[in-house]
Amino acid sequence: MFGIGLEAMPNVFVFMMIYLVPSVIAHLRSHDHARRIFFLNLLLGWTLLGWLIALGWSAWAARTPRSD
Repeated sequence: MFGIGLEAMPNVFVFMMIYLVPSVIAHLRSHDHARRIFFLNLLLGWTLLGWLIALGWSAWAARTPRSD
């Protein structure tokens, strides 16, 4: 139907998990800009530069300290 056999599905799953690593890191770290990182990753992650920028941004400590 779509040209992808069932035997290729695990490879597609692994690729998508690697592709979304910056978004997952941003989410797990409760990054202030997690949505922006996700959209950068989604739209420009297919380029190596976009993926590296999203990865670096997700690893950067951008949380502002809260005064309680």
